[in-house]
Amino acid sequence: MDGLGLSPAPDTSQDTTVFAAPDRTRFISRAVFGIAILASMIIGSLAGFLVVYSTDLPQVTELESYRPSSVTEIYDAKGRVVGSFALQRRIIASYDDYPKVLRDAVTSIEDKDFERHWGIDLWRIFGAAYRDIVSGSRAQGASTLTMQLSRNLFLTPDRKFGRKVQEIMLAIQIERRFTKPQIFTMYANQIFLGHGVYGFEAGSQYYFSKHAKDLTIEEAALLAGIPKGPSLYSPQGNTERALHRRNLVINNMMEDGKITAQQAAAAKATPVRLHIQDDPNSVAPYFVEEVRRYLERKYGSEQVHEGGLRVYTSIDIEMQKVANKSVLDGLAAYERRHGWKSHLYNVLAAGGELRTYDNPDWYQPIDVGSYTRALVTDVTPTTATLRIGKRTATITAEDMKWTQLKSPADILSEGDVAYVRILSLADGSAKVALEQDSGAQGALLAIDNATGEVRAMVGGRDFDESKFNRAIQAQRQVGSSFKPYVYTAAVADGVSPDDVILDAPVTFQTASGPYSPHNYDGKFEGNITVRRALALSRNIPALKLEQKVGVNTVISFARKFGVTSDLPPVIPLALGSADMTLWEQVSAYSAFPNDGVRVTPHLIRKVTDYSGKVLEEDFPDVHDVIPAHTARVMTNLLQEVVKHGTAFQASKLNHPLAGKTGTTNDFTDAWFIGFSPSMTAGVWIGYDEKKTLGPKESGALAALPMWIDFMKVAIADKPDEKFPELTSDDLLAMKPQVPVKVDTPDFRPSDAVVH
Repeated sequence: MDGLGLSPAPDTSQDTTVFAAPDRTRFISRAVFGIAILASMIIGSLAGFLVVYSTDLPQVTELESYRPSSVTEIYDAKGRVVGSFALQRRIIASYDDYPKVLRDAVTSIEDKDFERHWGIDLWRIFGAAYRDIVSGSRAQGASTLTMQLSRNLFLTPDRKFGRKVQEIMLAIQIERRFTKPQIFTMYANQIFLGHGVYGFEAGSQYYFSKHAKDLTIEEAALLAGIPKGPSLYSPQGNTERALHRRNLVINNMMEDGKITAQQAAAAKATPVRLHIQDDPNSVAPYFVEEVRRYLERKYGSEQVHEGGLRVYTSIDIEMQKVANKSVLDGLAAYERRHGWKSHLYNVLAAGGELRTYDNPDWYQPIDVGSYTRALVTDVTPTTATLRIGKRTATITAEDMKWTQLKSPADILSEGDVAYVRILSLADGSAKVALEQDSGAQGALLAIDNATGEVRAMVGGRDFDESKFNRAIQAQRQVGSSFKPYVYTAAVADGVSPDDVILDAPVTFQTASGPYSPHNYDGKFEGNITVRRALALSRNIPALKLEQKVGVNTVISFARKFGVTSDLPPVIPLALGSADMTLWEQVSAYSAFPNDGVRVTPHLIRKVTDYSGKVLEEDFPDVHDVIPAHTARVMTNLLQEVVKHGTAFQASKLNHPLAGKTGTTNDFTDAWFIGFSPSMTAGVWIGYDEKKTLGPKESGALAALPMWIDFMKVAIADKPDEKFPELTSDDLLAMKPQVPVKVDTPDFRPSDAVVH
């Protein structure tokens, strides 16, 4: 090779190694630099995102004073809920009010790592979709309880990326500032559970009519399953889906070790049993509405519907239920006396469908003896089939005998909406009797004599059809129920119960011409005592007593009794020609058994705010009306009305009772206002328009039976009560102390002539 002049090729392997080291170092340095640049860009971008999405982000410090909208609750005299007002039906509860079984159920299905994470769960966020497909019974969403809380409190429910970032940021802040029990409590009070219900305490009461602390495993699991889809998993409308979701929650609780396999099996074997809470407002709707109007005038609508007030009232639920039934039964009896005359609304004739028809009555409690509307779905010669919500009902010829028609087909047609009374109830069915609603209305008001507290109030037949409160708002002609004011003025002027007065034809000269009144029965009794004149409600004696004392004096006495309605100073005022409210009448009459003292009627005892601070507390407002001896004489006279007069039916109660019937011209209004030593109650019946109730529909026939039905319950626990005794000293206190004769010439009843 040397001879050819060629040298061996040089060995460059060592040289390659020497020159490669600097190149690799440069490459790594450049890579690190590039990564640093990229990281800086990512961090910068994230920082930018955080800056952008944290702009106007709510401050979680607001939660320290946060109080969600909650229900204003109305309580009766014994502390029972009788009504509520709310934009969101929510009852605020503490952490300890939520039992462990409910907390376990919620965390097992919504956020099993709630006690361990710091607001977010990265594995859940990135792996939620995968777990939903693979895990079966372990399916969970990506949001933690804390993230759900931040969304529900501060953010919109949309699924945009920016909103999710804000949700995460808020969740982290919430976790840094609040304890786990505090976070759970806020979540449990805020979450939506369908049907306008928010929070697990309200949900427990709505679905099961019990407090959350009393929930069983299966009930807690059912509630815990609802938040994922309140409309989808509501047990009220989707029982099968709710059952499947409930059992999923139970499985999760078992797998998490919160319950045993035996407990899980027993819970899953239990069917879904709901006890939907009755609308408390349905028991005393007119009373609750009057309370609402007062509260809104004083505190404003926002405070009433969102502020969680606690309103302690005077009403007694049990008495109210009796009052409701007394009025409805009395109206039904009135309707039957006058025969069938209804022209029923027909759904098909109005262009509707039987399948889709709904009625407000079907959302009220339905019990034996209650009244409701029913849709006629089929009619045969012997029976009619009806629908009442989800129940079916039947009517036979026997159930409509009072109509004097032989067959349901003579009255009812498919699509008619009938008014019925519930005779019996079974699972999904009912037996009913046909009733009638011709438009006649009734009202009842009862107050405690000693305190002025309203114990019961019925303002009409059906609150859903008419909110007009006839116990307070309706001014109606009072008829002879006005006479006690005339007799009080006369007694104060010295007239004694045993004084004699002439019941005979008389003509009064008035500015509009001669006025010749007559008695209800068209007869005259001649010389009778004042006691008998009032007991039998004779018109002529009342007019003569008014003439004796003067109509203005009568008006002044009525004003003392609290009557504020217009009282025209005309002769027929003694017979009740003026219009007054039932509220005025009952309030006024309560002075008689109270020895002349009237306590202004009131509905509310106390109002507190959400924290328990007393906003107002009402105490009896007492007025001296008449002297005690005058009140005792009048009570004695009004007892005669019950013992021997127009209200004799009430004597069967065998209790100290007194009162006065009232009937107006053409029988447009019928009244009875009466009292026991402890309670005064009044009843009115009539049509909203001034039309006749029908022949002979007097206060004794139309109104008094309702009063009796109510009072026999109201006095049941007071067997030994008595009126203040009328003594000889009371009679001596009257002036003059000799018998007074009011226009008593010789007169024979046979000489009576009606003018």
